[in-house]
Amino acid sequence: MSNQNHSFALTTPLYYVNDVPHIGSAYTTIVADAMARYQRLRGNSVLFITGTDEHGQKIQRTAAQRGIPPQEHCDQIITSFTQLWQKLNIQYDRFSRTTSKSHHQIVIEFFQRVWDQGDIYQDQQKGWYCVACEEFKEERELIDDHYCAIHTNKQAEWRDELNYFFRLSKYQQQLEAFYESQPEFIQPESRRNEVLNFVKQGLQDFSISRLNVDWGFPLPTDPQQTIYVWFDALLGYVTALLEPDDEPTLANALAHWWPINLHLIGKDILRFHAIYWPAMLLSVGLPLPKRVFGHGFLTKDGQKMGKSLGNTLDPFALVDRYNSDAIRYYFLKEIELGKDGDFNETRFINVVNADLANDLGNLLNRTLGMFNKYVHPGGEICLTGAIVAEDNPLKLLGLDLSQQVFARYEVLSFNFGCELILNLVRASNKYIDDTAPWRLYKEGQQGKVEEVLYCVLESIRLSAYLFSPIVPNLSNAIYKQLGFFLDFNDKTLLNQLIDSHAHTQWGTLKVNTNLSKPQPVFSRLELPHPESI
Repeated sequence: MSNQNHSFALTTPLYYVNDVPHIGSAYTTIVADAMARYQRLRGNSVLFITGTDEHGQKIQRTAAQRGIPPQEHCDQIITSFTQLWQKLNIQYDRFSRTTSKSHHQIVIEFFQRVWDQGDIYQDQQKGWYCVACEEFKEERELIDDHYCAIHTNKQAEWRDELNYFFRLSKYQQQLEAFYESQPEFIQPESRRNEVLNFVKQGLQDFSISRLNVDWGFPLPTDPQQTIYVWFDALLGYVTALLEPDDEPTLANALAHWWPINLHLIGKDILRFHAIYWPAMLLSVGLPLPKRVFGHGFLTKDGQKMGKSLGNTLDPFALVDRYNSDAIRYYFLKEIELGKDGDFNETRFINVVNADLANDLGNLLNRTLGMFNKYVHPGGEICLTGAIVAEDNPLKLLGLDLSQQVFARYEVLSFNFGCELILNLVRASNKYIDDTAPWRLYKEGQQGKVEEVLYCVLESIRLSAYLFSPIVPNLSNAIYKQLGFFLDFNDKTLLNQLIDSHAHTQWGTLKVNTNLSKPQPVFSRLELPHPESI
């Protein structure tokens, strides 16, 4: 089951620091963290990159409105990102900041290589510019009165200035050939079709510099201009690959982890990652990333969220009111990655309580209670899978469950993976009801009692193991009550566990008198009253 010695590098977007993180940023990072934890569970060497994009006109204006320097603004906002990731139990390996000195050197070296290829030239830039998107928009991308279709309360600004351009059009055929040869590069299929349709209309060169924007790296060839924020920000993924003591050169950055296995992004920045970024890399002759996955947007109670609507969802308040596992579980299990998803607080509480508190938590509680009552008083015992009949329904479900769940996780189908695990949990509840171990005990069928309880406890253990990328704290609590000293939040201990491979298999582990007295592993959530988030 293990892919030992493989490496896997993945990224979230480098989040724009015009404001504190919102629920969309939290969603992307939760998904990325689950993928990183799954890869570690498989025994792979993982580099999980997140970070912040800190340059551009939007940051410059926001800082000016606050009356503080842009760098001070960025430093303050970054703290809110790192605090939220800690609250959500996000285990990133590198945090990339585009204002760092090492990043500056990487950007300048990359720019020079593109320049040496003859892929940068000067020309007049005319068009409508959305500062919120930091992007020029075509007329068809704007709504009435030139408002942005994404930031509907922001009107695009007309620009007419001399800029430097990247020859994107030069790479039209190479990109089309790449998309055809690597159909898995853009996911899901709906995002791939969007990109293919856009590219078929003909790629136009895009501006990679800005006039009258002080907050950014000066263009090496023309210090009057600054490097366009997206040309700068995408290279933050490369900077993050540097080891702490490395000299910041492209050769050092690309030595081990390149190419990135997965860029996980929101669908609103798909074009930058699936078209601009590959073309920039082709220009300097670098291998392209393996996969770009553009997920959908989140709504609240069926409505688009926005400050103007007064219905934003504060991720800090959400995780403080409930817990990180509950938040992680809902967004990973209830939303099919790639499609838009909705948060409704009542549904959130009902789903989490039903699956984690009732089906899984109560199952462990009552099974441990029966174990201590019907088996443990008998003295020193050791139950193993050897006592289980070949046609036992839980054994039949559990034998290849890891393989099935891992296949789902591999393609980011965490919702389907969760459902497969829940099938075993629900079957375990039904199995107890059908076999009635309390009746078997009264009838003196001790062997059968032990088989029933072993099967359920082993199914709970396997479920906790497979759930660990989703709800690591809950998995820890279950494992502890089953007598295993393992922390799914400890990367070093987890690697030691992987070496045995035993935890992926149903029925290979022993259940002994180490079992704890039953305690609730997941407290039921309650809807706050009278106010809701």
